[in-house]
Amino acid sequence: MINQMSQNVLITGGTGFIGKYLTQVLLANNFTVSILSRTPRKSSGLITYYQWNPERDYIEEDAILNADYIIHLAGEGIVEKRWTAKRKKSILESRTKPITLIHSLLKKHNKSLNAFISASGIGIYGANTSEQICTEDTPAANDFLGLTCQEWEKTADTIGALGIRTVKIRTGIVFGRAGGFLKKITPGFKAGFGTILGSGSQYLPWIHIEDLSQIYLKSILDTKIEGPYNAVLTDDTTQLKFSKTLANLYGYSIWLPKIPQSLLKIVLGEMSDAILKGQRVSSEKIQHTGFEFQFATLETALYDCLK
Repeated sequence: MINQMSQNVLITGGTGFIGKYLTQVLLANNFTVSILSRTPRKSSGLITYYQWNPERDYIEEDAILNADYIIHLAGEGIVEKRWTAKRKKSILESRTKPITLIHSLLKKHNKSLNAFISASGIGIYGANTSEQICTEDTPAANDFLGLTCQEWEKTADTIGALGIRTVKIRTGIVFGRAGGFLKKITPGFKAGFGTILGSGSQYLPWIHIEDLSQIYLKSILDTKIEGPYNAVLTDDTTQLKFSKTLANLYGYSIWLPKIPQSLLKIVLGEMSDAILKGQRVSSEKIQHTGFEFQFATLETALYDCLK
């Protein structure tokens, strides 16, 4: 057990799917946790809640002043709603404005941190499907996801410019029991109506929420970790493989026809790119730090989430 009781981690987006799980991992490793919330919440035990409203440039300043580390997870869901111009603006600003607010308060109080760790996305490599394996050095794409992630990381780098170690965790699909991607699609599969979206050949880089949380923990503890890191498995899972594996865990083979790309594009518009296209992504850089994935196969990860 790591003796870090005096160390406080402030989390934006701490009430979400990943944030809730990560909070428990941090507590288990003797950190205290502060969480920014838009609504008043009662603090309890080793969790302290502070109010904020990034759109109004408001945050309880003690949240920043008491933090040793900040983990930035806040951001509106990418595939929650159709990508109108208004929605695109909201997706971007929900990721960048909180960082700008934090940056201004750090400067105002001449406050330092041991590290600032920001979520990012493998969407930075673009909504494409190819045999290229994307590494952290792969140039960013110029589509909506690529540009959004670029701005997200560029804003995070303003914290780094203050002399604070800054880490950017580029995440793919996150598997977990309590929410996220699986919560949305498993009801249909469980009922026997699993199917394949589009051609099925698009890659689906994924990570189990336990491994993702351990990467965040390692980013706190390992002072050599800085800059971007891909947080996905390099196992070349495609949408076809994922769907067949999930159906098999529920005891059947997929019998429904594939949902055509043309139909998904009509229904979802530009947002369909996030579903119909997917890159291969390398996890080599994070593994070179000594990190080992606990859930290293699709089958073991899905089984753990469904049992």
